[in-house]
Amino acid sequence: MKLAINYSPQTADLLTFKRVEFDLYKTTEWPEMIAAAEAQRPAYVHFPLMAGRHNLEAVGFDRIEELLHSTATPYVNTHLAPHAKDFGMAFDTTDGSYIESLVDAMERDITQMIERFGSEKVILENANYDPNYQVPTLVIQPEVISRVVNETDCGLLLDLAHARMSAVYLGIDMQEYISRLPLHALRELHVAGTRYVEEQQRLVDHYPMTDVDWTLTEWALDNIHKGQWPEPNIVGLEYGGTGGFFSANSDINVLARDIPRLRELVLGVEVTSSH
Repeated sequence: MKLAINYSPQTADLLTFKRVEFDLYKTTEWPEMIAAAEAQRPAYVHFPLMAGRHNLEAVGFDRIEELLHSTATPYVNTHLAPHAKDFGMAFDTTDGSYIESLVDAMERDITQMIERFGSEKVILENANYDPNYQVPTLVIQPEVISRVVNETDCGLLLDLAHARMSAVYLGIDMQEYISRLPLHALRELHVAGTRYVEEQQRLVDHYPMTDVDWTLTEWALDNIHKGQWPEPNIVGLEYGGTGGFFSANSDINVLARDIPRLRELVLGVEVTSSH
């Protein structure tokens, strides 16, 4: 397993002064971010694709192909995230009659990706309860996620923060929710802190890790180290970054604390961080 960290100037400073260690930077497809990251560590790209929204042109297959060859990007990822309004539905409906249309829309996008890159190169990320993105809550059901992963024979990108937010919304125990996902297909694992944001009346991710987030992460990595789950290629910490929200949530002290702790969990050994 390789440890990846969101690229940010704060993480770059920590790495320069040898206060943290990790294997890869996680970046967007932006050339300037990739170049800045690669000055220190290999970069792998996390794409903004959303299966079911038909937004493959947001990056374009030629650009994706180029990045697969020119960076350390092992997979092409897409979020399982149709847009409720495209289906004339309320995003939080529980009407299961919409499921077939939602699955069909997601699988049409995924099929295009498979035809270009092969199913072994495509990974599907579990979305989360989020009124802003209007992801139908029907597609955060673990059975729907499992169905799409199994029917397309793609890998799973398990986002633990997304799973926590979805489980809380659905009223399911977090470990039970994750255990009902297609873990046999695990290829990549994302970790981020969550916080209840009063204005949105929901959990939001990309914040510093809390005790609950650490407990969930420790449980997941323990299952991996014991061989109960497949070993993912990458474990990525999704805290910190550039621009807007991510710049405002890129505290160097949080990063200096959390990166070594996550590295210990990934390696399965105690790592002494230097300060």
